Amino acid sequence: MSRVPAWLGRVGAELTQMGERLDQRRAAAEADDHHDVPVVDHPAESVPPPPTYAPAVAARPEPVAAIPWGIRVAGEAAWRLLVLAGTVWVLMRIISAVQIVVLAFVAGLLITALLQPTVARLKRAGLPRGLATALTALLGFILMGLVGWFVVWQVVENIDDVSNRVTDGINELKRWLLNSPFHVTEDQINDLAKSLSDAIGTNTEEITSAGIQGVTVIVELLTGMLLAFFSTLFLLYDGQRIWQWALKLVPAAARPGVAGAGPRAWRTLTAYVRGTVIVAMIDAIFIGVGIYFLDVPLAVPLAVFIFLGAFVPLVGAVVSGALAVVVALVTDGVFTALMVLAIVLAVQQIEGHILQPFILGRAVRVHPLAVVLSVAAGSLVAGIGGAVVAVPLVAVTNTVVGYLRSYSRDQALRTQPPPHGATAAGIAPTPAPGASVPAGAPPAEPPADDTEPRDRPE
Repeated sequence: MSRVPAWLGRVGAELTQMGERLDQRRAAAEADDHHDVPVVDHPAESVPPPPTYAPAVAARPEPVAAIPWGIRVAGEAAWRLLVLAGTVWVLMRIISAVQIVVLAFVAGLLITALLQPTVARLKRAGLPRGLATALTALLGFILMGLVGWFVVWQVVENIDDVSNRVTDGINELKRWLLNSPFHVTEDQINDLAKSLSDAIGTNTEEITSAGIQGVTVIVELLTGMLLAFFSTLFLLYDGQRIWQWALKLVPAAARPGVAGAGPRAWRTLTAYVRGTVIVAMIDAIFIGVGIYFLDVPLAVPLAVFIFLGAFVPLVGAVVSGALAVVVALVTDGVFTALMVLAIVLAVQQIEGHILQPFILGRAVRVHPLAVVLSVAAGSLVAGIGGAVVAVPLVAVTNTVVGYLRSYSRDQALRTQPPPHGATAAGIAPTPAPGASVPAGAPPAEPPADDTEPRDRPE
């Protein structure tokens, strides 16, 4: 009986050990299962990766790279043109606000270009600069004043004769229309005259306001003449120092080019003014003499008007010639008007094909299309004054732009490194293929390499 408890104890101990071994094997099996299946902790906001069979999607390019090259170039040029147009618009608004001052200064500049050679001659003759300037300016303005007084005097002296001849010319024109092949009746002519009379009567207020505006224009004209007179005096006397002061406003990098373009622009302006004055005088003399021998009244005032009209290219000659033809028509009849028209056309043809190319030359040569467009733009911006200064402005701009372009090209060539080695051999003067070398001529030496040190002259 004593052996039974001991046996039971051993059996219990073995069962306990077997249970512990089973627990250890179960724990080892669970650990192996956890190692075989990895646990990935995905955040709640993450997007699951695409499956392996999904097609690859290319990355989107930058927006600038997606725009074609041509559109990018056009956009870059467009905003720069907009800035330039805005600058020009602001400049034109400023010029319009002080239009009288600008036109007076430009007129003084043109008169200075005409009188400057006289001042230079007087200075070379020994006169002081101030005295030469004052004498030239006074003589010039006195001469222009005498011409204006003579024109007014001629108009006042001949106004009665002109009015009588206008009445006779209108009656003769009426008779010519009645006998012409246009089948114009007297009732139609009377209706036209009545319509003109009614138009004048109904627009009396407009005519009166136009007269008041004319008085304002005369005051502005006198103010502009005074400003032009003082501008001419100071430009003749101190033009060089004014130009030196203006150069200081230019950036230092662009100052040499502007300093070289200035004298060339002044020579162009001087050549234009001299040539235009000579051509205008020739036109006025020939047309005035023809009108005088045809016994057309107001020959001298018409000649002066033709002289002034020549300063407006193309348009001025047409308007002044048309005025001469109209005066001849209403005073002396159709035949005289046709003769005046023939004289005007002949003189203008000689001017366009002989005088202007010979007198103006290549210094101020501007394309006719540029002349037409500049005169039209100038007249739209500043009226008659703008039409007068448009062509010299275009001529001066053409000269300045051409010089600055050549200057920039020369500067670019100077800053390039000098050629050497094979490049020097390529640009060296060599005889053409097949050209024979003259007998007795020394053989051509190879060009020296700029990399080698050159012998200095002793």
